[in-house]
Amino acid sequence: MKYIVMLGDGMADTPVLELDGKTPLEVANKPNMDFLAQHGKAGMVRTVPQGMPPGSDTANLSAMGYDPEIYYSGRSPLEAVSIGIDLVPEDVTFRCNLVTLSDAENYEDATMLDYSAGEISTAEAAELILYLNEQFQTAERQLYPGISYRHCLVLHHAQTGSLCTPPHDISLKPIREHLPRGRYGEQLLELMKRSRELLRDHPINRARIAAGKRPATSCWFWGEGTRPALTAFAQKFGVKGGVISAVDLIKGIGICAGLTSVEVDGANGNWDTNYKGKADAALELLQNGYDFVYIHVEAPDECGHRHEVENKIKSIEQIDAQILGRILPAMQAAKEPFALLLMPDHPTPLEIRTHTAEPVPFVLYHSEREGALPIARYTEALAAQTGWYVPKGCQLMELLLRENF
Repeated sequence: MKYIVMLGDGMADTPVLELDGKTPLEVANKPNMDFLAQHGKAGMVRTVPQGMPPGSDTANLSAMGYDPEIYYSGRSPLEAVSIGIDLVPEDVTFRCNLVTLSDAENYEDATMLDYSAGEISTAEAAELILYLNEQFQTAERQLYPGISYRHCLVLHHAQTGSLCTPPHDISLKPIREHLPRGRYGEQLLELMKRSRELLRDHPINRARIAAGKRPATSCWFWGEGTRPALTAFAQKFGVKGGVISAVDLIKGIGICAGLTSVEVDGANGNWDTNYKGKADAALELLQNGYDFVYIHVEAPDECGHRHEVENKIKSIEQIDAQILGRILPAMQAAKEPFALLLMPDHPTPLEIRTHTAEPVPFVLYHSEREGALPIARYTEALAAQTGWYVPKGCQLMELLLRENF
């Protein structure tokens, strides 16, 4: 028996004005998702526990079978593990975005123009982060480069207690009310201000501006956390598994859970990622001794944050055609039974450009039996109409792997 999770990050949405009050899932051409819905068991699930922030960290922990109320220790340490940082219990980590702020005389008066500095390339970002680290590094802190705009700050011999805002939560908004506060708030803000001065005339930024791209004008720290301790997935669920994702957060969760993280050439976390490569990597795992694979696609979430309506629809259609459209026929041809869970981690509504904690639609499909709660198409509204509600996202993994649905 093989088990597959197909997770489209931020895929769920609310009615969109430009789509005549429909959601991207309602508009997208996605015959494979609809097939799963027509032959599976559909419902709604809450992936983010009440009172916790609706991040991809908590939501993907849930989807992977780990209760965030037990296992969550912050977002950035999960990313740090993926980058290869060897954390000790006394380390406190922060996610470091390279962002584009408006050009205000006083830092506090700026507006968050772009939480990703125009999707800056990994090579450009690495040079900038290493340059900043030369200025910032002490015995007690260090910056580490990651992928694209996503990086990591480690404070040694530190404690938690800083209050920071994710930059994607304040897109196109003034930053004054969202600056770091709490234990290390002053230190973090000072580094952010210094980064603006250091990056202002950097050759990479001058080249980006000349090319019509957004420059990386500042660091932005958020996602405080400490070293996670997840029970190994094989120990918890009894299956050998792998994870396929382009983003450090999901890779980090997988690594902490003892799953094999597979690198896919051309996988970049955006709508033009290598969907086919992810499908092929998943099939290769399943054909070579692995029983479980978690396929994560960041694209719908990124499009939601940027209010890219057509690209969000396109990313859903590519997940359907290039991933499910390859995996389903291959699994059927292999004539080995399989179960599949289709879901987002959280909604990322185009209207508000950030995550919400609302329940999301899911489908559980078994290749050898007809679904108990089928729906005509995979959409938020139809999944809600079945009346099946799972209150904790981590329960879905038990249902999938125990085939108890």
